[in-house]
Amino acid sequence: MVRPKQSRKVSGKPAAVIFKPAGVPKRKLKTTILTVDEFEAIRLADHLLLYQEDAAKKMGVSRQTFGRIIAQARAKVARMLVYGEAISIEGGCVEELDNHHEDCSQINDCDGSCQDSC
Repeated sequence: MVRPKQSRKVSGKPAAVIFKPAGVPKRKLKTTILTVDEFEAIRLADHLLLYQEDAAKKMGVSRQTFGRIIAQARAKVARMLVYGEAISIEGGCVEELDNHHEDCSQINDCDGSCQDSC
């Protein structure tokens, strides 16, 4: 039996949730979904330059789990850049940290309904 995934802690939603190549209508592009927890992993590891161990603690996951999350996220971003795809940041089983920045939008606490998609 597969163990259910725990919700991952995030600091808030990104400023924009759709990214696409300039000059191409979104309807003509393949869209890749980057989950909110994958976005948070990129933010912590690549933007804030935290070590994986420290980033994993902030997200409430093991270092190994964080490593899998960041690897998946980087692969999706790389595919988007190489093939000129759109990327949409949405979904994932996440829980907002209490110490989010005031300019960040609220992310609803995980109510358990996402367990099927986690």
